[in-house]
Amino acid sequence: MATPFDVLDWRKLSREALDSGLNNSAAVDGSADTMARWEKLSADMRARHSAHLDLPYGPRERNRVDFLKAAPNAPTLLFIHGGYWQTRSKDVFTRFAEGAMAHGINVALIGYTLAPDATLEEIVAEIHAGIDYLAGRLPELGADASRLIASGWSAGGHLTAMAMLNPHIKGGIAISGIYDLEPIRHSYLNDKLGLDEAMSKRNSPMLLTHPVKPMALIVGGAELPLLRKQTADFASYRASHGLPVTYEEIPGANHFTIMDEMASPAGRITAMIRQVMERV
Repeated sequence: MATPFDVLDWRKLSREALDSGLNNSAAVDGSADTMARWEKLSADMRARHSAHLDLPYGPRERNRVDFLKAAPNAPTLLFIHGGYWQTRSKDVFTRFAEGAMAHGINVALIGYTLAPDATLEEIVAEIHAGIDYLAGRLPELGADASRLIASGWSAGGHLTAMAMLNPHIKGGIAISGIYDLEPIRHSYLNDKLGLDEAMSKRNSPMLLTHPVKPMALIVGGAELPLLRKQTADFASYRASHGLPVTYEEIPGANHFTIMDEMASPAGRITAMIRQVMERV
């Protein structure tokens, strides 16, 4: 039987148990092969939609946005990649634009500087700068600038929640995200992030006041319990503060297979993207 969320307290875990409880790559067999497959499929997708790639929104190497156009004057989904803020890139995730694009939704993917070359606070600031840039470019790209929503996976789920504070973002879909950074601060992940308590709290969505915008929060039923609890707790937080929220666990999905529900036009995450878009 799964451990009930209300008795799952990361503060009572040993450092070894906490590290293991946050390590998605180690928890899922074949995760490296999965990432390699994503990268190949994404390269194919980028080749098919090469007109507006690597648009610069800032001075650093990874300050780039890709824009994939699905239809004239269409709304846009901005996707923020994961990798615990310190690995991977937007180029690995282009394949996940297919689901939304099949329904006439443009997709943009944003890059950002990775830790330790940037602090988490600097990464959040880059995301906001990229959103501001993209919103300004959408009219000339032939998109509806008034309908821009954000989505992200893993660390990108955290950055999606932080992006909700940007006035250009009208709603969000966060997948398998982190919303309380304190367990991260006490784990192996902080070796590169370098969070102190103040920065952790300033950038934890669970501790912030959010504007009233619709959010869908999704996690896999087969994901690590600590990470499932992060999503469940944030959904409860939003509900208790009167903020629009939909919470769903995808049965049987782990931290990687859950993204199949975004790649497919008929996937559950694709459906939730469409539902959020209809509300903005």
